[in-house]
This record gives sequence, C-alpha cells and structure tokens, in this order.
Amino acid sequence: MPPFYFRMRFLSVLIFCFVTLSPAHAKVEVAQSRDLVIVLHGIARSASSMAVFAERLEDRGFDVLNVDYASTTYTLEELREKIHPEIELFLKQHPGRTVHFAGYSMGGLLIRAYLAKYKPVNLGRVVMLGTPNHGSEVADFLRKNWAYRKFYGPAGQELTTDQDYMKKFGLPDYDFAVIAGDRTMDPISSNIIPGNDDGKVSIKSTHLTGEKDHIILHTNHLAMPENFAVAVEAAHYLRYGFFKRGRAADMRDKSGEQFNR
Repeated sequence: MPPFYFRMRFLSVLIFCFVTLSPAHAKVEVAQSRDLVIVLHGIARSASSMAVFAERLEDRGFDVLNVDYASTTYTLEELREKIHPEIELFLKQHPGRTVHFAGYSMGGLLIRAYLAKYKPVNLGRVVMLGTPNHGSEVADFLRKNWAYRKFYGPAGQELTTDQDYMKKFGLPDYDFAVIAGDRTMDPISSNIIPGNDDGKVSIKSTHLTGEKDHIILHTNHLAMPENFAVAVEAAHYLRYGFFKRGRAADMRDKSGEQFNR
C-alpha cells in the first residue's frame, strides 16, 4: 500500500484518540454519571431561598432540580400533585441516574408526601433540614390567629403537632437522615417550644423512626438553607449514607472560614 494510505490511517487513529480522550469528552461522561438531587423549600419560601444550598450541592458533584411551588396556597397532598410534572420531566431527561431528595422544613414533609405516592425506582437517599416530623408547637399556638391562617394558608394548618403524618404518608421505607439546629433568634417562639430548638422546630420533633443518621448543627431555622455546614453534611449523607460530622477538610468554605460545631 502507498505511504499516503498509512499516513491517513495514522492520522485517523490520532483524531479518534483526541476526541474520545479529550477533557470535553471526559466531562460529558462525568456529567452523565452524576447523581441527581431534588430540592424542596419550606413554607412561605421560594426556590430562590434554596439557591445557595443547591449551588453547594452542585459544587459537590450533584445535578440539582430546585423546585418552586406555591407553599401557602395548597395542602401537602395538593402540593404533591403540583410538583409532580416538573419532577417527572426532570427524571425523564436524566434516565437511569440515582435521584436523591433534600427538603427544608415543610419541604421535608412534602418529600414524605411525594414519595408515598411517586417513589422513583432509582431513589437514593433523603435528607431533611429542620423538618417538623411531629409538627411544630409554634403552629399549635398560632393556628387560630387570623394573620397566621391568612399568611401560611392550608399547609400552615398541617404543621401542628396533632397531625398524624404516619397515617397520611406512612413511615419512610427508604434511607433518610435529619439535620436539626440548636440556635434561635426568636426567644418568643423558643419559649413556646419545649426543649432545645432552632427557633421554629424542636430537636425532638425532627427525629423520625427509621432515620439512618441525625445531626445537630449550630444554626437557627431561618438561616439553615444558607448555612455552609448544613450543605456539606447534607451532601456527604446523600453521597455516603452518613454525616461527615466535621471530619474532613472541605468543612471549610471558599473564604477559609470554618463552621462552628
């Protein structure tokens, strides 16, 4: 065969190796193997309130869907139906990937409601952030208040301690863990809540039978979605099935500030 043929064949092999082994190709392969996380915000919040938390999960190797929904307009069961089409589409766009859930405050209850009916085949783990799994004494105190009823709507009435979430959603039959806070900036609410609390939810109420892990961090309820340690611990649990508890170097944020435990 002529030398030109061999030169062209050699060039073709080089091009093939360049394309398949290039960083761009590697990035595609890595992206396709990343786990998914669906993030649900709390009552009277929006997806923007979880943006920092979602970004920190993405920095740690997850592809995130940060769902927005009208949390004060519907009941938990109605909200479940409202968010389902967006989640279903997201999962169809990323077939075969493991999907985790992370819910802040009432968002954790909404996860329980959602998975009771729409549990994905490839479900991974669930992490709840300050979720009142047995209701909130603050909601008990304010449930008849006109302003509370008006502002928090139907879902606000479902946050009381007399709600039987076990009958509504059952006990989780999937791996889940809970992050609780022990700091408060609301002495009035904390005076209503028995025991240690984060200003809105007692630590006791965050516990749920079957939890794989539980951790208490020095954060108040309102600051939890933007607390660096919360995001790091959540990501570690979703990845490995247990909390990091401050053992590794990336418990220090980009500015070099280390979180307090």
